[in-house]
This record gives sequence, structure tokens and C-alpha cells, in this order.
Amino acid sequence: MLGFFVTTLITALGLLVVDLVVPGVTIATFPSALLAGLSIGLVNGSIKPILSILSFPITLLTLGLFSFVVNGVCFWLASLLVPGFAVHGFWAMILGPVVLSLTTTFLARYVADRRSLEATKTDTALESGQQ
Repeated sequence: MLGFFVTTLITALGLLVVDLVVPGVTIATFPSALLAGLSIGLVNGSIKPILSILSFPITLLTLGLFSFVVNGVCFWLASLLVPGFAVHGFWAMILGPVVLSLTTTFLARYVADRRSLEATKTDTALESGQQ
């Protein structure tokens, strides 16, 4: 359950970065970003697999480039579900998920590295205390 909240928080922070970097993507407030993170998770879990299967022939013909369009459509659909989160324009629809993916990957690795560093410190402290 904690992992779900951390993932949602990382996605919300990533969306705030997307708001700053990509023209055409707007996030009104941090609660809107949290709801948008949940919405993106729901759309990617439910609608994206269907779109990916249906668009497989086009994706194959374009050597995978059409998957950017599928990701963009899912990003745009998620924006329709959340007030305060808007995607305006084709390039915002395409670049938004790319920047979001890069940002969330960086943040998730940072959090994982911090957790492993804390676990190592705790293990070292326990071992030195037991000897």
C-alpha cells in the first residue's frame, strides 16, 4: 500500500515538472496533480492495453513510433477526467508522456537509492551493535 502512495506521489511530482517543461500541459494545483497521477494510472491500466492491441499493425508498420501516439492519447484521456489538468495540442500530447516518463524514472530511482542507503545504514548499525 505504501508503494502505491509513493508511486502516485512520484507521478504527481513528475506531472508538475511536465507542467513547467512542456508548453500546452497545465496543472492547476498539487491536488490536481495527485488526481491526475491516479487518473493516468487508471487509464494506463485499463484503456492503454486495448489501444495497444488495436493499434499493433500500425505500430509494427511504423517500427514502434506509433506507440508515442498511443501514450499521448492515454495522457490526453486522463486529462479529460481531472479538473485542473489540461493537455492542449498534439505536441503537448506527445511530449508530455515522454517528459513524465523520464522524470518519474529519475525520481523512482532516487527514492529507491535512498531506501537502499537507509537499509544499508540500518543493517550496518544492527551488525555493529550485535558484535
